[in-house]
Amino acid sequence: MEDRRTELVNAIKERTQTNGAEMSFFDHLDVLRGHLIRAAIAILVFAVAAFSYYDFIFDEIIMGPGRVDFWTYRMMCDMVEKFSLSDEFCVKNLNYIIINTQLGGQFTLQLNSSLMIGIILGVPYLLFEIWRFVKPALHDNERRSASGFVFWATLLFVIGLLFGYYVVSPLSVNFLANFEVSKSINNTITIDSYFSIIATLSIGSAIVFELPTIIYILSKLGIMTPGFMRSSRRYSTVLILIISAVVTPTPDLIIMLTVSLPLFLLYEVSIYISAMVEKKRINLETKSSF
Repeated sequence: MEDRRTELVNAIKERTQTNGAEMSFFDHLDVLRGHLIRAAIAILVFAVAAFSYYDFIFDEIIMGPGRVDFWTYRMMCDMVEKFSLSDEFCVKNLNYIIINTQLGGQFTLQLNSSLMIGIILGVPYLLFEIWRFVKPALHDNERRSASGFVFWATLLFVIGLLFGYYVVSPLSVNFLANFEVSKSINNTITIDSYFSIIATLSIGSAIVFELPTIIYILSKLGIMTPGFMRSSRRYSTVLILIISAVVTPTPDLIIMLTVSLPLFLLYEVSIYISAMVEKKRINLETKSSF
């Protein structure tokens, strides 16, 4: 491991040379700043557009998982009729009232949520700028192997975002809204609390779905190995089942599998990716030894 770290440091030093002159640390910071500024401008443009069309965004997107006519709830009710599932699986009521408790609360909500939408829409361009910054430091074979970074990272982010928004968020809202310690307690929640739940679960799922990309990078650096991930599979299985049990509204096995299956697939795909990277590294080391 120490030898690989030394090789990595030496490789970074070699790749920082451009036209025979080595770029200083501050030169790299200046280049990185340019990429980040362009990404920030793109995010700001998306945020302004979201602020301008906020009526649709708030009514149809933000408040979507909080209404019983949301797509996910309608599909759950349809599944009850088609597969004779428990009536508890069909969401017919969300027991809560949303209020605002601050004078500038609604205006702050519009600003924060517009910025959040801008960040989400700007993620693909942010990944593109990161790729442009890292690309000059890579060898030709490394550029070819990582050429699809922006596409795959963006695709996984979008899939995770949709999974969080259409599966995790509505199931969580249903569970939390209808959970009660006593019937004498009414669920009167603030709009900030509601928005925080939707944003955290949706973006959190999008980040979790980046696991294969993260594993690929860590495997390239020699930090993560398929052997370690296989040996940790039992702990990952327990953790995934716990997460699925928490966010599902009922203890039905079908619902738990709906939430947990994508997470299991992500973990297995990550093991496969790590194994592929390790196999390529071993082949290169074998060829270089001859």
